[in-house]
Amino acid sequence: MLLHITSLPSEYGIGDLGPQAYRFADFLVKAKQTYWQVLPLNPPAAEINGSPYSSISAFAGNPLLISPQLLKEEGLLTDLDKSGAVSYKTKLLNTAYERFKQMPANPSYEKFCSDNRYWLEDFALFAALREHFKRRLWGDWHKAIRNKEKNTLESLRGRLRDAVDKEKFLQYHFFKQWFALKHYCNERKIQIIGDIPIYLAYDSADVWSNPKIFKLTSAKKPQFVSGVPPDHFSKTGQLWGNPVYNWQALKAKGYSWWIERLKHNLALFDVVRIDHFIGFISYWQVPAQHKTAAKGKWIKGPGEDFFRKLLERFPSCPFIVEDLGPITKGIGELIEKFHFPPTRVLQFGFGGNPASNPHCLRNHVRNSVVYTGTHDCNTVKGWFEKEAKDKQKQLVFDYIGHKVSAAQIHWEIIRLAMSSVSYLVIIPLQDILGLGEEGRMNIPATTKGNWKWRFRAGQITESITRKLAKLTQTFGRI
Repeated sequence: MLLHITSLPSEYGIGDLGPQAYRFADFLVKAKQTYWQVLPLNPPAAEINGSPYSSISAFAGNPLLISPQLLKEEGLLTDLDKSGAVSYKTKLLNTAYERFKQMPANPSYEKFCSDNRYWLEDFALFAALREHFKRRLWGDWHKAIRNKEKNTLESLRGRLRDAVDKEKFLQYHFFKQWFALKHYCNERKIQIIGDIPIYLAYDSADVWSNPKIFKLTSAKKPQFVSGVPPDHFSKTGQLWGNPVYNWQALKAKGYSWWIERLKHNLALFDVVRIDHFIGFISYWQVPAQHKTAAKGKWIKGPGEDFFRKLLERFPSCPFIVEDLGPITKGIGELIEKFHFPPTRVLQFGFGGNPASNPHCLRNHVRNSVVYTGTHDCNTVKGWFEKEAKDKQKQLVFDYIGHKVSAAQIHWEIIRLAMSSVSYLVIIPLQDILGLGEEGRMNIPATTKGNWKWRFRAGQITESITRKLAKLTQTFGRI
């Protein structure tokens, strides 16, 4: 099942790691599911409804995912209003921190800070500075701060000590709540699939802390930014705007930053989905001053050398690769060489030539992961009603063996996905619920209205649970 934490029911404007997350885990057990995939848990650069794929940290967790109810159980909060506003949750987190400061020393907190020093010190200071400078981009800070001059940073760390400590407190409670939820799921034989975005926001602790591993100018502004060329989503391409990596600098250090990032995420998740896998082989680089991605160019990435280093460090290879996009011979060979399971999206399987379309059901392979749709796709029902051409619909009917209405299409596509030879099937909750395009999570190449979707308590019925459990059992996916 694919469901981001923010999409859980909530009384505080955004889903969190509290009771509703545990109820969802219980539903997965009843429905005989064994994997829960989430989107990146890092704090988005745009705090409210921002993309989790553009974050201010590769390591930190999003404080807005902290559950006020669980803080109340710890004695850090008292009465909770149910305002439904994210701003209210921020006030609650501030209140919890003030109460935390009055409590006796916490050895667990001290151990967390020590164990995570590698990233936590820089992140906490960066986050405090970011608020202090009213969200002004770090590239516009005073030169001494921008360049991380030691004496200047030590002075600022002292002046902003309380703000820095608050950031550490928030990270401690995020990870405490996350690992408690993960343990609950693992005890019930549910594995968690996490997601690593290939890029970070320019306005991030990692770019500020490690400028040499990104392509920046001498003034530490982006020289080039990321994106993808024109495609069926956008005629001018997608201009993501994230700074691109200086892979030569990364290679010179044995890819140590990436290895630490993978190590961190493999502690958080049982399986890791590597986003935009194609970007490690070749990536679309756009001059930072360009307004669209149309005039970028392909640049060779680290490719095999990078993944060899990763597998030396993580030989069990618990990865899923997101290889959507133009698959070249080199990409296919690399996936096959390292036995990475690629991604297949059933919505994409009803177009083009059925003999060669890798998403077509007949072309699936055992070592792959099939989705009915992803967070970037319309829902199955939304696709069928708004996007599928008559020829595509007819091919769906031919596969099913009869015509079906839009009201039933989601279960038929789920059934087809279950029948795939792929070892793993992932279904967005929106497709289980049979939602139309109102349930869509993200529309690529757009910036408004994305990442907001949440389901309501009560939408998951006993009937739905039983039906999903029966389908899963029928196709031997238990």
